[in-house]
Amino acid sequence: MIQPVPANKKSVPTLLEEMALFEQGHCFVAGLDEAGRGCLAGPVVAAAVILPLSAPDAEKDADYPDIMMRLVGVNDSKQLTGAIRERLYDVIMRNALSVGVGIGSVEVIDERNILQATKHAMRLALKQLAPAPQALLLDALLLPGISLPQRSIIKGDAHCLSIAAASIIAKVTRDRLMVQLHADYPEYGFDQHKGYGTPTHLAALHQHGATPHHRRSFAPVRELFGLFAEL
Repeated sequence: MIQPVPANKKSVPTLLEEMALFEQGHCFVAGLDEAGRGCLAGPVVAAAVILPLSAPDAEKDADYPDIMMRLVGVNDSKQLTGAIRERLYDVIMRNALSVGVGIGSVEVIDERNILQATKHAMRLALKQLAPAPQALLLDALLLPGISLPQRSIIKGDAHCLSIAAASIIAKVTRDRLMVQLHADYPEYGFDQHKGYGTPTHLAALHQHGATPHHRRSFAPVRELFGLFAEL
C-alpha cells in the first residue's frame, strides 16, 4: 500500500525502513532522491540506490547488516561538504548493490514543470537498477503508476540510509555536470553556485542574459526575458 510515513527523530540515517520492508519479503529496496529542483539552470538529477540487506546476525549481536558500518558518514547531502560528498560517492558506488541515475533535462522541466521532470528522472534511474527493485523509499514524494510498494518519508535523506545515499549520488553527479557546463559558460560561475539563484548568478543573468541551459519556466529567468522584451 502506498502511504506517507513520518520520519523518525534520529539525526543519523538508519536502515529501519529498509529492514521493515526486507522482513516483509522485499529483498531489493531502492532509496530515491534528487538534486537541483530549485536551481535556475541545469537539469534535475535523480538517483536510486539499492543497499545489500540481510537478516541480523544473532551471533555477532548485530542489529543491522554491516553495510551500516561501511557507509558511516552517509547523510543528507545538503549537510555535507563537497569534498566529503565526493569521498562518500566512491564509498557508495563500491558498496551498493545497484545504483541508477536519471536526468530531467531543462527542456523537460520547462515543458512539464519541475515536479514532473523530477519524477521522470526518478523513473529513468529506476530503469537502470539491476536487480530490479521490489519496493521504494522516497523523500516526501510518491511515483504514480509504479506497481511497487512505496513509502514517502518526510526528510527521508536525513533519516533513511538508502535515500541519503541516493541524495549524495544525485548531488555529486549534478555538481559534476555543472562544472562541465562552467567550461562553456565561465562568466556565469556554474562551478561555484551549481545553477542556484545566488546573487552572483542573478547578476550574471542580468549582464549576459540566459543560456540554453537556463530554466525559462522559473520566475527569475522568465522575468528576465520579459524585461528584455520590453527594451
